[in-house]
Amino acid sequence: MNRETKKYYVLLSGLLFFFFFTWSSSFSLISIWLNQKIGLKGTETGLIFSAMSIMALCAQPLYGFIQDKLGLRKHLLLFVGVLLLLTGPFFIYVYAPLLQSNLVVGALVGGVFVSLAFNAGIGALESYTERVSRIVGFEFGRARMWGSLGWASATFFAGFNYNINPNINFWIASASAAVFLLLLWQVRELKPNAMAGLEYGKPENLKLQDALALLRLPGFWALVVFVLGTSIYGVFDQQFPVYFASQFATHEEGNRMYGFLNSLQVFLEAGGMFLAPFLVNRLGIKQSLLLASSVMALRMFGSGFASGALMISAMKLLHAVELPILLVAMFKYITTRFDSRLSSTLYLVGFQFISQIVAGFLAPLAGYGYDRIGFADTYLLMGCAVAATTLISCFLLRGETVASAPQFQSTLKSSEPTQ
Repeated sequence: MNRETKKYYVLLSGLLFFFFFTWSSSFSLISIWLNQKIGLKGTETGLIFSAMSIMALCAQPLYGFIQDKLGLRKHLLLFVGVLLLLTGPFFIYVYAPLLQSNLVVGALVGGVFVSLAFNAGIGALESYTERVSRIVGFEFGRARMWGSLGWASATFFAGFNYNINPNINFWIASASAAVFLLLLWQVRELKPNAMAGLEYGKPENLKLQDALALLRLPGFWALVVFVLGTSIYGVFDQQFPVYFASQFATHEEGNRMYGFLNSLQVFLEAGGMFLAPFLVNRLGIKQSLLLASSVMALRMFGSGFASGALMISAMKLLHAVELPILLVAMFKYITTRFDSRLSSTLYLVGFQFISQIVAGFLAPLAGYGYDRIGFADTYLLMGCAVAATTLISCFLLRGETVASAPQFQSTLKSSEPTQ
């Protein structure tokens, strides 16, 4: 790594660390906070998560197109950073009172804030980091590893802090966001033409019709089918802390132990992020995506059949295997099967956006299932859905043979000015 590459690697890794530290501080125990502090039941909590997902449906395509238009400029990340800074005051003085006085209004307002700051914000940051990593020459997975470490570091203390006062975690989130903004200020924007040698054409020549033309590509819809299944893991994880905490004699003990478990899982996930690029390069991109999806199905089936905190914990730790492989392989699939100029749009629409559609639809159904048939049986149904989409994706996803110019190049070239 030369000096310039190392500088970008350190700064972008730091941005990912403090973004996830902020997110984890405010969100790793959110289902417990909604259940124990606000007093919501499973179905009501599902509606809250559904509202967040629905709002993200609007934000993620917009963020993706804006970031693709901005190319290597930081304007969108600065906006996200300001929202992160407001996390503490928002949750304490706005969100909690609204949820207690008017659940619907609180869900809508919270959905807007969370989607703009976190659900769409992470996609913008990850796609920006991946794009810069290809230009300056480092592996995205090694930078993303620091995001996992940030989440784990915050989660390790979250259970302790929550038992003292839940508001402590929200103030820590805002303090972490201040460091995020300081690091972002230090990131020097690469020259706009730095992308010319890497991608097909200039990002400023992208038009909305170019992004919409993705909908005409069979390869895009094949990716969507795969993501429909893998995005179920987000619904699975939403109320898992409540299920895990219920395995212990008291809420306080359950909260504390979940903090330890989640922290261990994400520390292992960080190691997985370091190793994932080697594994994906060895197995191939398509095979890696299918492996991640298979592990995900196994985790859900295992959680449905497991009994006791120890076995449930073992199933939770499988997340540290599936997520690193999924993220690294997903970016490699997008940038090798499609035009790289649309990497942000493809990631935020083809992966994050579809994930939010699934979460918005399934979160209230999952909450109803938890209340009516229990967590275990609901997890088994989720596992069946993931297994089915994995099998279908074996035939739909494109293999390792890729054309010299990714799909969609000809469409984009039509929007470029002639010389």
